[in-house]
Amino acid sequence: MTELRPRTLSDLAHLVAGRTTGDATVTIVGAAPLDEVAPRQITLIDQPERLAQAAQSPAGAVLVPTGLTCQDKPTIEVDDVHAAFATIVKLYRPHRCSVAPGVATSASVSDTAKLAEGVTIGAGATVADDVTIGPGATIHAGVHIMAGCQIGAGVTIFPAVTLYENTVVGDHAIIHSGAVIGAYGFGYRQSQGRHELSAQLGNVVIGPHVEVGANSTIDRGTYSSTRIGEGTKIDNLVQIAHNCQIGKHNLLCAQVGIAGSTTTGDYVVMAGQVGVRDHVHIGEGARIGAMAGVSNDIAAGVVAFGAPATPERDQKILLASLAKLPEMRKQFKQIRKSVQNLESSARQHGSQGGRAAMDPAA
Repeated sequence: MTELRPRTLSDLAHLVAGRTTGDATVTIVGAAPLDEVAPRQITLIDQPERLAQAAQSPAGAVLVPTGLTCQDKPTIEVDDVHAAFATIVKLYRPHRCSVAPGVATSASVSDTAKLAEGVTIGAGATVADDVTIGPGATIHAGVHIMAGCQIGAGVTIFPAVTLYENTVVGDHAIIHSGAVIGAYGFGYRQSQGRHELSAQLGNVVIGPHVEVGANSTIDRGTYSSTRIGEGTKIDNLVQIAHNCQIGKHNLLCAQVGIAGSTTTGDYVVMAGQVGVRDHVHIGEGARIGAMAGVSNDIAAGVVAFGAPATPERDQKILLASLAKLPEMRKQFKQIRKSVQNLESSARQHGSQGGRAAMDPAA
């Protein structure tokens, strides 16, 4: 690994447009989180409560939000500590691209494919007929791009991704290893006792700045397109079925499963393992809690969880009621016993009254 030149705190402050406090000439050789930081490295804190821990750490310097200082440690003050720290970490641990510039000799590229300037294609990748790849795109080793796909500018596709025919990937999208885009949708009709595959004539259209996580799958449309809106981020192991229309800037966390023809508005968030049935709409800005089961439309801006997923207030009332069930059951038993005792007493009084009425001496 190439050894990187140590930087002074002043150099780092200039890099992130920050302001130094303390010795700005101190040499910094790396960056690490507070729990892992070593001497002569810079760390960060984003909460005042961690100032004491940072002061007692071996860190050579601390990156802090504007207005905070760390006793006995040189600091850099910035408005956004996480963005600044990411910039510093990349300085000391830059990404190592395993793909040599240009087209690898072992890659298979059709004569009818059109590659723009600056395209990189790794070893063993295949690019089929009539594919277009925009400028600066990087196709890593073992990627399979089937006929008619359109890849935008600055796209990164990591190893072992498969794009089925006619898939469209917008500019600056990122597709992680093992993702399959454009596979047949899970749609069948029964004919003469057999399940026959429905039409698979559509494609998948992925908007610009979308990120698709490792081993996620997005199925092609039946007749038209399955669409993923601009800026949407899809975690690992997510399934999006045929004909879905996913809005802009959605966040779909790990193991979300969305059934066919579902639509979402912009800025929807689905936490891990959310399951969504087919043909429902989830409104703009809605947030759905982990492991929720969505069986009906969710209105815009609603926070929902549970199975079936319902608005947060309704779920809280339900959960509070469920928590009281053991005590309510105990009370019910007591009430039932009291009622039984009253009924028994009433029967005894009734029997005694009847005997008294028949007694001549009474």
